[in-house]
Amino acid sequence: METLLYVLLIIVSLSLIAVVLLQSGRSAGLSGAISGGAEQMVGKQKARGVEAFLSRATVVLAVLFFVLTLLLGYFL
Repeated sequence: METLLYVLLIIVSLSLIAVVLLQSGRSAGLSGAISGGAEQMVGKQKARGVEAFLSRATVVLAVLFFVLTLLLGYFL
């Protein structure tokens, strides 16, 4: 059971890091290279949809991270 929780925690942690890095910040970060091309091809509406998805994914992954951390703390 603990091994499964550790594996899930590592997957969620890496996913959370990737999603946060893909979000655009003040200087556009890594997302500028990805969504910048999407804006030129599809328009700005597509880029807003990507940003909304990344924002929701960050919240979901953060909640999963805290739940898994609390579960691991309880089982140890």
